[in-house]
Amino acid sequence: MLTNAQINQFNTEGYTTAPHFFDPVEVEAMQVEVSRWIESGMFRDVSTSPDLRQNFQLIPLYSRSDLFRALPFAPKVSRAIKSLIGGPAVKILDQAFHKPPHTGMGTSWHTDNAYFKLPDPLKGVAMWIAIHDGSTANGTLKVVPAAFNEEFPHTRDPTSDHHIHTSLDENRAVHCELEAGGVVFFGFGTPHATGNNQSNEARVGVGIHFVNQGCMTMPQQAHWQSMPLASYGNPNEFAEQVDAVLARAPS
Repeated sequence: MLTNAQINQFNTEGYTTAPHFFDPVEVEAMQVEVSRWIESGMFRDVSTSPDLRQNFQLIPLYSRSDLFRALPFAPKVSRAIKSLIGGPAVKILDQAFHKPPHTGMGTSWHTDNAYFKLPDPLKGVAMWIAIHDGSTANGTLKVVPAAFNEEFPHTRDPTSDHHIHTSLDENRAVHCELEAGGVVFFGFGTPHATGNNQSNEARVGVGIHFVNQGCMTMPQQAHWQSMPLASYGNPNEFAEQVDAVLARAPS
């Protein structure tokens, strides 16, 4: 469960962090799946200068991994989401970004609400999972606190083949350094970005987006994944998939 302090931070600053949200066994299983994606060539480089820097994206995740299909509906995830945005809540998007060592490129500043356009930017929440340790050196997620009600004009990002970006004062940024398994929850109106990976190790972050269903329009419900958290059949499936992934992982 998120604490009252974490929930209050989300409501006032537009984000909160949850170190060690996933335990070491769950982290190991997620890392095994991510390694499988990388080795299978599932990621696509969205950088417009791939000879200089790479920004590998995989979207969606639910159709590529039973583990990540079940993860958003794990009881501790559902409880955390509902404590932040209320219910009924739905999952609308899942994706992963892989930043290779030295040449991994960050994702530029933007707000998710520039894409999703909710009237209340705190009725949508992104869950960013550090699959590997996230540090300033390897370009961990960074956010601007208490900015979720500000207007940020966005334009096409020239460093990406399909993303948008905005400009802001970098001095306002908070770098969310977390060990693997830590999570950042941030509202759709919160500006966020990642930095370049200047370390010797690859880094992957997974982003899952949720919305309070009462704040969605009918066209949005038809366009987004719109998977209600309350209707998921087996609350133990994530734990079962963790065991299954580790059982078939190479020794």
